[in-house]
Amino acid sequence: MKPDRIILINTEERFFEDLLQGSKMPEKYEHVQVFHISKDEFDHGRTRNFGVEKSTGDMFIMMTQDAFPKDEHLIENLVRPLEDSSVAVSYARQLPKKDCYPEERLTRDFNYPPVSRVKSGEDLSDLGIKTFFCSNVCAAYNRETFEKLGGFVNRAIFNEDMLYAAKAVKAGYRIAYAAEAEVFHSHNYTNSQQFHRNFDNGVSQADNEWAFKGISSESEGMKMVKTTVRYLMDNKKAYRIPVFVIQCFCKYAGYLLGKNYKRLPQKLVLKLTTNKRYFE
Repeated sequence: MKPDRIILINTEERFFEDLLQGSKMPEKYEHVQVFHISKDEFDHGRTRNFGVEKSTGDMFIMMTQDAFPKDEHLIENLVRPLEDSSVAVSYARQLPKKDCYPEERLTRDFNYPPVSRVKSGEDLSDLGIKTFFCSNVCAAYNRETFEKLGGFVNRAIFNEDMLYAAKAVKAGYRIAYAAEAEVFHSHNYTNSQQFHRNFDNGVSQADNEWAFKGISSESEGMKMVKTTVRYLMDNKKAYRIPVFVIQCFCKYAGYLLGKNYKRLPQKLVLKLTTNKRYFE
């Protein structure tokens, strides 16, 4: 299954021109439409809503530029769960790239297991925040449901995909994890990058209590820590444990500060975030 159209939202036109080296888009890419926005216009939610407005399909796929399909069956496997009208969104399995650190590889395996699953409000007591887990690195949406639910929140520093999933679950819809739809996607973030990303994650949860209030994410995090440490020990990679522990500390410190950002001085908040425009 091939996409009918590809809508590319590019931040800062001058960089796109550098990429093409002054040439025009090749004819074989005539089904690609490019829309340029400025850095100041970008928002995780609003920019994606802008892209959806340019599309006409009954189903559409959100995908980031650094995700690569494992094979030619990605789209058919990703959209199959949407044949059930109760499913609002279906997201793909993310596989680690070859250069992925062992602990990041485990994080991918933990968050994206090899078995598919459909989640609903009935799973909240068991899965907690994982019920809302969904990733726009690669996800397919039912357009009718998307419009009925009002799309993504227009102002999102982070988690626009989980916020939409939370909205869908609370409205009685279900979230599908399609393990057969696979993309390569991983990052070897530095401790500083982990800190700042998780600060924004905490801010997102603080600013969207309607979605996250009363649902703990810490327990899921501890489960992943224990699983990773056990793996590193069992596979003779114990030397990576100190590195992993420091990384976890940076993640959790950023997350806690983000959740309590309203108590912090504005100047400090602007130093801790990756998205100053969100606060300005």
